[in-house]
Amino acid sequence: MPSLATRLRRKLKAGHRRLRELKMIAHGLTSTDHIVQAHIIPMRRCNLSCTYCNEYDDVSKPVPLDVMLGRIDHLAKLGATLIMISGGEPLLHPELEEIIARIHHHGRIAGMITNGYLLMPDRIQRLNDAGLDHLQISIDNVMPDDVSKKSLKVLDKKLQMLAEHADFHVNINSVLGGGVSNPNDALTVGRRALELGFSCTVGIIHDGHGQLRPLGTRELEVFNEFKSLSKRSFAHFSGFQERIARGQESEWRCRAGARYLYVCEDGLVHYCSQQRGYPGTPLLDYTTDDVKREYLSKKDCAPMCTISCVHMTSLMDFWRSPQTLESGLNNRKAQAQELVNIR
Repeated sequence: MPSLATRLRRKLKAGHRRLRELKMIAHGLTSTDHIVQAHIIPMRRCNLSCTYCNEYDDVSKPVPLDVMLGRIDHLAKLGATLIMISGGEPLLHPELEEIIARIHHHGRIAGMITNGYLLMPDRIQRLNDAGLDHLQISIDNVMPDDVSKKSLKVLDKKLQMLAEHADFHVNINSVLGGGVSNPNDALTVGRRALELGFSCTVGIIHDGHGQLRPLGTRELEVFNEFKSLSKRSFAHFSGFQERIARGQESEWRCRAGARYLYVCEDGLVHYCSQQRGYPGTPLLDYTTDDVKREYLSKKDCAPMCTISCVHMTSLMDFWRSPQTLESGLNNRKAQAQELVNIR
């Protein structure tokens, strides 16, 4: 159990973090020409190889620190209020804490998604010192199997370290679908997260293009049970997950490329991790005009999309500015179909 001084320090930091998040929401509601959340990749390489994941390799080198700092600076210039670091496995980057510190320097909210394998007390303290605000670990099962080694058995010691040492918010995400052998594992993982004082969420594994893969009968039952566990999270459930679980399309306005950006290790802007290549513009060339254009661009992949970070970021704009432009993704697909027809 953390000391009284540690618990008081965490409460103060949590209060300050919540105030900054409320300011982020207020700014997002009053202005539409800035980025709300950016996902940025400093390291494509990963120390694991989960069979359902298409966001890693085992050869890439870390993006040089000066390049990463330049990208962070440009995201801040574009008004990004939440910058999430992921990979691959970001903890493999030797200068990760300096990247986080740069986000903190700009007054932005700094988040990270990791598999947790490389966490140790000294590393957690370095993340505290750098100014990390949020950390998420996805745990796919209770016991490791051929699909994923991100198991509660392997990671529970890491979770205990976080409970003891982390000053930042920790969310544990479990998953359903996509070859997960025992749906009940999601409930076990969620309950353990709450027991340690963390928040918990559950995600539905999508196909290779971020598209809908509905749940089976038992998975649906677990999904409904999980919702009753906790609402303490910075990625709450929303109606779109209900529809995804039942194989139903969602009617929503995807603001990817505007309110949400995915910046790959090569520094290119993409709609999301599953629609890489669109718009494919170098981040340092991305401007407010690009943000405004993509805000109004309709994406034809949206109805069957399961990418929760894009859904959640787009929520604040669901009620305004109907999308009237065709996106680059739509246009390129149409051009590709024309070539097929000509042939």
